[in-house]
Amino acid sequence: MLRKISSLLLPIAFVSTLSLVPAALAMTADDAPAAKTPATPPTPPPPADATTQGSIQLNGQTIAYEATAGTITVGATDAQDAELGADGKALPDTEAALVKEPKDAPPTARIFYVAYIKKGEKSPSSYEDRPITFFYNGGPGSSTVWLHMGSLGPKHVATPGDQHAAPAPYKLIDNVYSLLDTSDLVFIDMPGTGFGALYGKDKEKAFWGIDEDANAFARFITRFLGKYNRWNSPKYLFGESYGTTRSAVLSNILEQKSVDLNGVILLSQIFNFTSDIDAARANPGIDLPYVLALPTYAATAWYHHKLPQQPAALDPFLKEVEDYATGDYAHALSKGTDLSASEKQAVAEKLHAYTGLPVAYLVKADLRVSGGAFEKNLQDDEDLTTGRLDTRFSGPSINPLSEEADYDPQSSAISSAYVSLFNDYVRRDLKYGAGLTYLPEALFGSNQWDLKHNGNPLGLNVSADLATAMKTNPKLKVMVNGGYYDLATPFYAAFYEDKHLPISPAIGSNIEFDWYESGHMVYVRDESLKQLHDRVATFIKSTQSGNK
Repeated sequence: MLRKISSLLLPIAFVSTLSLVPAALAMTADDAPAAKTPATPPTPPPPADATTQGSIQLNGQTIAYEATAGTITVGATDAQDAELGADGKALPDTEAALVKEPKDAPPTARIFYVAYIKKGEKSPSSYEDRPITFFYNGGPGSSTVWLHMGSLGPKHVATPGDQHAAPAPYKLIDNVYSLLDTSDLVFIDMPGTGFGALYGKDKEKAFWGIDEDANAFARFITRFLGKYNRWNSPKYLFGESYGTTRSAVLSNILEQKSVDLNGVILLSQIFNFTSDIDAARANPGIDLPYVLALPTYAATAWYHHKLPQQPAALDPFLKEVEDYATGDYAHALSKGTDLSASEKQAVAEKLHAYTGLPVAYLVKADLRVSGGAFEKNLQDDEDLTTGRLDTRFSGPSINPLSEEADYDPQSSAISSAYVSLFNDYVRRDLKYGAGLTYLPEALFGSNQWDLKHNGNPLGLNVSADLATAMKTNPKLKVMVNGGYYDLATPFYAAFYEDKHLPISPAIGSNIEFDWYESGHMVYVRDESLKQLHDRVATFIKSTQSGNK
């Protein structure tokens, strides 16, 4: 999932409570015994990895697999990582081993993962030509429970279309669209989430940031490749939402470490956060978010039958809206206060035809409607709020007088099912996590995620990272997937970003685009999940050979 980035910048209020002590029991500072600094407990050993056996029917064949749930520990820098053994402990002859107080030790991250490896005639650890794909969600601050339980793993959360799921017991089913027919799968939880943990001095600062996070994932992947002897396997990254931001940075780091990737698979992409429709109002003068969100507004209004004239088919309608958005609409917005009243009225009437929002409202909004305002107003006549992550979803408006949406009906509709079923599945089937707490989200404090990239404090944009990775490895192929009904990371914004990467047209031909009639989590819709499997499988098969 993608959090609203602006929410990470809001301060968190802490309330302290003072205990009142009766005067007769009060002591002066001289009378009080000397305070003792409590000893920092040693870093606890990680739980043992758990390996179980499973099988699934895919395309008429039975695929047996081995599932391993466990952790891999990485250091916060390459030098610190080199001081760790395969067990995650400091090597005996390193300076790190001399540190007696864990609180002063170099920071480390114990990262939780689940790996699904197809069984065959050879030992799984000896596979070389079998592709391996690394999955992770975004946030930033999210575990990978969503991709793990919803997308291409061997299990799938059954969800009822665009409606709120019924209360527990929820239903977990075999995923007939699992990618295990094509690739081994590794689902990785971000440092500080899942069953993972952070240790050492300044541990959050060492891992919670654009660059810190991507480097931790790079170290995890290289350690995994060594642990499972997969260095010569075709390698793929699969990131969703902020996970695509991570993939841009991570792919470049891996390429610079001489780890060539066969492919990068992006789902619900966001590279340039200055085009974020959620934060558009806080960034006046930058009109690109409104331009790139308009096709999603139109698709959503089409889905909910809010258009004054309903087109028969979605795709040709969206092509018309895209042309208008980057043409006349962008030109009108660029004129700013020089736009005449008659011109503004004409644009508002066109936007009404494409979004269903009232003309008077569009004029009052100065032709610029934020994501939250669209979600609140599209179905306001029915006292409904439209979803953000998936605009097919709707829910009762919490405050009818709100200017913007107060919550996301899609997130509310499915989150409990995903989190509940994973907690049951990991303990019951994967035999891991007994007595432990699984964190779906990192426990962020105020401003704990460092949004600076390469030391740049300005607006985050990682487009250059993917471009550098693609130029470093001209054989690298990129697959972009997005949902028409995603208002967290609009599909047309991803298209625009990738068409403006600083690369040559020849390298640009290495990028393919695949769109779905679904939302941010395209796999929530069964028809889109099948398409996602088939397209990703085709992408991997066409790129897994070193000669391609």
